[in-house]
Amino acid sequence: MSAGMSTINTVLKAGATASALTQLCKIKSYPQLGGERETIETTDMEDNAQTFVPGVQSVSAMQFTCNYDKEKYASIKETANTDQIYELDFGADGKDGKFSWKGQHDVFVNEGAVNGAREMTLSILPSTEIYNKDAATQFAG
Repeated sequence: MSAGMSTINTVLKAGATASALTQLCKIKSYPQLGGERETIETTDMEDNAQTFVPGVQSVSAMQFTCNYDKEKYASIKETANTDQIYELDFGADGKDGKFSWKGQHDVFVNEGAVNGAREMTLSILPSTEIYNKDAATQFAG
């Protein structure tokens, strides 16, 4: 029976190479890692019901919510729209899992409200599949 896992110590890293990964910024939330596969209909005129085969996995821009910080915003903006390697580390010395992918990011400031925290969104557009491996293993060499 699983007791579940906390999101405490989840860290988002980025870098030009797997060996150069550093924490991009502290995150408040992360998106789903992957998505549903599209379906390709294969029904022919002899079938009594529709049939399908799996198509490509649908993954859209990945949005991470972060507290706004002027300096951190500027440093993230400096590396925006460049090819990067990303790793989402679930903490506990890597025992709880790491996911890695390649892509490009951008950042924008979110709307504000009375009695609210000032936030920004880091949006990463993946250019590879999201692997259930650490970046050093997946993108070595």
